[in-house]
Amino acid sequence: MERNITLIALFAALIAALGLVPKFDLASGVPITAQSMGVMLAGTILGARRGALAVLLVLFLVALGLPLLAGGRGGLGVFAGPTVGFLIGWPVAAFVTGWLAGAWRGGAPVLMTAIAAFIGGVIVLYAFGIVGFSLIAGKTLLESTAIMWVFVPGDIVKAVLTGFITEGVLRARPGLARG
Repeated sequence: MERNITLIALFAALIAALGLVPKFDLASGVPITAQSMGVMLAGTILGARRGALAVLLVLFLVALGLPLLAGGRGGLGVFAGPTVGFLIGWPVAAFVTGWLAGAWRGGAPVLMTAIAAFIGGVIVLYAFGIVGFSLIAGKTLLESTAIMWVFVPGDIVKAVLTGFITEGVLRARPGLARG
């Protein structure tokens, strides 16, 4: 129990720390950040349940006002901005990523983990993000999807890096993925 709480808190801190990497703002109001890779890593390393809990902890702290999102953003206001769909999608993305990574362990670990990170951390996350952006920005789903395409190449790189990082971490600490 204490180990799970510690790991959840550790990965919440990792996601928050990745918010310190300078963000790049685009005209859409949705920043390019490293935090989505933290969401992917929480799922692939901790598994579905603990990964989603780590992300929920970050979101809870953000809602309380802690400036843990890229650019020092925090507070309830971020849940009314153009990134709301992505934020709501974070725990689902971590869960799906973790579930797929766990189900596919054993094959080509880097490749399978990268694919799990891509499906959960890009496809699932973008489904939430595009809908949220569409609602806040008053754009159609097609227009919102077109606007979001600029983020996809970077997120593919994050998914691949997640595959390599996860493989290295789980090779060093194989017990992390259990539980």
